[in-house]
Amino acid sequence: MHVKKGSMFGMQACLGTRLALLTLIILIGGQAQVFAGGRKDKNTSSSDAAPTNAPVTIMVAAAASLENSYVKELIPLFQQKYPWITVEGTYDSSGKLQTQIEAGLAADVFMSAATRQMDALADKNLVSRESIKPLLENKIVLIKPAGTNPPVSDFQTIIEANTIALGDPASVPAGQYAKEAFTSLGIWDAVEAKASFGTNVTEVLNWVGEGSADVGVVYATDAISTNKVELIAEAPAGSLAQKVIYPVGMVAASAHPKEAQLFIDFLASDEGLAIFKNYGFSSNK
Repeated sequence: MHVKKGSMFGMQACLGTRLALLTLIILIGGQAQVFAGGRKDKNTSSSDAAPTNAPVTIMVAAAASLENSYVKELIPLFQQKYPWITVEGTYDSSGKLQTQIEAGLAADVFMSAATRQMDALADKNLVSRESIKPLLENKIVLIKPAGTNPPVSDFQTIIEANTIALGDPASVPAGQYAKEAFTSLGIWDAVEAKASFGTNVTEVLNWVGEGSADVGVVYATDAISTNKVELIAEAPAGSLAQKVIYPVGMVAASAHPKEAQLFIDFLASDEGLAIFKNYGFSSNK
């Protein structure tokens, strides 16, 4: 077949143009894929992902009268909000916990039933004074076993009872408050002669609830925690020099100060205070 020379050149030029256009399309498509792939990698890069918190366990040393609120509601709710933090608790008289912290108890947070123990630890630089919050207020009350009628109507007439249960004034804040109240009423010696002293306020509550004592002195929050006891009266106005305050603070040697502070802040939050209120405490204002 005979093809004119001009036509041959025209066909070659057209073919060359098409090949150049095809090459350009391929190059552009490849660059677009590289760009899109790079953008995807950047967005899903592990270095840009939200950081995860390593699991941490903190120890809270708290007065025995706080155990119900801590175990039943406060700690579970805190761990729900901060799932990488596990909170373990040890509960006893504030005086015993103070002694244990002085001996090196690996606690991160301390919450006592009186300012005396907290101040003593702060004075020894064992609790960070800057972290202390005088968080709650409680009341001292006289109780009896449910369904009984001892010849006692108030703090002044407690000496009419045959047996009296108190916290040990040497280490139990509830016992210290009781001694102060009865001393101000001028009847401490008579009360002491009939008293059995518990190692913490929970023990006193149990003695009265079981009927081992005719009456006892505990916190108002303890009195409403069980149906085994009934309230007789609150400590008379003026019988205590100061309010019954529960402070909370960070142990200076805490290995996890960030998490300890989160727990303290949670207790002091509106959410935390509302839970404390449900257990009979009031916010210290």
